[in-house]
Amino acid sequence: MYIKKTYPLKGMLKWTRRYTYVFLLLSTIPVFLFDILRWKWLYIPWLPLGVLGTAVSFIVSFKNNASYDRLWEARKIWGGIVNTSRSFTIMIKDFIKNDNISNSELKKIHRELVHRHVAWLTALRYQLRKHKPWENHIKPSKSNKEFREKNFVVLEQTIPIEKAINPYISNNEYKEIFAKGNQASQLLGIQSRRIKELQSEGLIDDFRHMELEKILVELYTLQGKSERIKNFPYPRQFATLNFIFIWIFIILLPYGMMQEFEALGDRILASLANHEFKTVIMHKIQEFIAIHFEWFSIPFSTLLAWIFYSMEAIGENSENPFEGGPNDVPISDLSRGIEIDIRQLIDDTDIPESYEWENDIIL
Repeated sequence: MYIKKTYPLKGMLKWTRRYTYVFLLLSTIPVFLFDILRWKWLYIPWLPLGVLGTAVSFIVSFKNNASYDRLWEARKIWGGIVNTSRSFTIMIKDFIKNDNISNSELKKIHRELVHRHVAWLTALRYQLRKHKPWENHIKPSKSNKEFREKNFVVLEQTIPIEKAINPYISNNEYKEIFAKGNQASQLLGIQSRRIKELQSEGLIDDFRHMELEKILVELYTLQGKSERIKNFPYPRQFATLNFIFIWIFIILLPYGMMQEFEALGDRILASLANHEFKTVIMHKIQEFIAIHFEWFSIPFSTLLAWIFYSMEAIGENSENPFEGGPNDVPISDLSRGIEIDIRQLIDDTDIPESYEWENDIIL
């Protein structure tokens, strides 16, 4: 999907608010033990923690780059499907001609082939929306589940494929494709068979038949590329280790931060001895703040933990671009756009309107 209007910071804060509370708690506990219970041994030197943070940053960057590459490749594939679909329709309209048949018969053939292509688009997007065990929408994330329930509905998960594809093909073709496993591949096979029949009937010459077959081969290629991304996840060993390293860093972060803030408070306390204050109250307030300055590590630890977690979550939710998330490739909208374009090219009737999505989210 694609969110038309974005409010990044507000949206991210709302999306990650539950984890923000966890980070706040994880940052408060060590400071409480360190300052209130006087466990002054409870700290980690900043140097090893900084090295760990640097390593985690590299790992997160690697994952985010890989996830973005998968997302962008998926978008390029569907851009190719858009272009190839238009080219296929133009070829059908201009290549399939014969003076011995009426214009109405010719339009009927054009409509049959174009509708079958729309059926292929429908079957392909349904196959790409099928659940996979590694995808985020089936993971126990309250934030993702809550956002889905309140903001959008995935059409492919509410309307059965049989109902969506039935208007575009004949009953015999309907039975044939659902007797096999891969409906999209079967539809391209039927399309090729039908074009061969038209060539045998003299409606397409040999050269133009070869060009149309090349288009079908290109559609098979684009389908295969989409299936490759869908069926091969981001390597689990990288994803799992990245998650573990992030949380190790988040848990240890407050133990290094509070010592640094305590040292800063000691320097502030030393500088207060060289200043004169107009009132004793002002001196006592600043002295109290300096003595307990390690408490300021709580918001900073929470902020750093939120940044690292958000970076990891962005990569996690971008690695599967066809599962139906709010930032995935909008294949439902692209399919409807292709259908409108190619049916208008052949002057078809009863052309559907573009989808109108709620909450500015395009599937």
